[in-house]
Amino acid sequence: MMQTDVKSAHSSAAGVLYGAPTRLRGLMVTGVASTAATIQFLDSLDNTGAVRLEFDVVANTNPNGISLDIPGQGVRFYNGIYLKLVAGTITGVTIFYG
Repeated sequence: MMQTDVKSAHSSAAGVLYGAPTRLRGLMVTGVASTAATIQFLDSLDNTGAVRLEFDVVANTNPNGISLDIPGQGVRFYNGIYLKLVAGTITGVTIFYG
């Protein structure tokens, strides 16, 4: 099995997190106090691509960071990874890709 270097990207707003083919290996997200949110990771360089992963952040009066390790080889993105905020707001998201 071929291994790749794992890199990271961080954002607190919608936009391109990585602009080339890659695999999403994991993520960390922190919500805003008492506000639920839904985020999507699109296979795209804009907000019109296919949804490869959708993630809900529950409302909490004292938001803690949520960590998700993606099993196997991760989720394949053929064009790049675009973060879309479907509902609510987040403090920030960090992805791990490679």
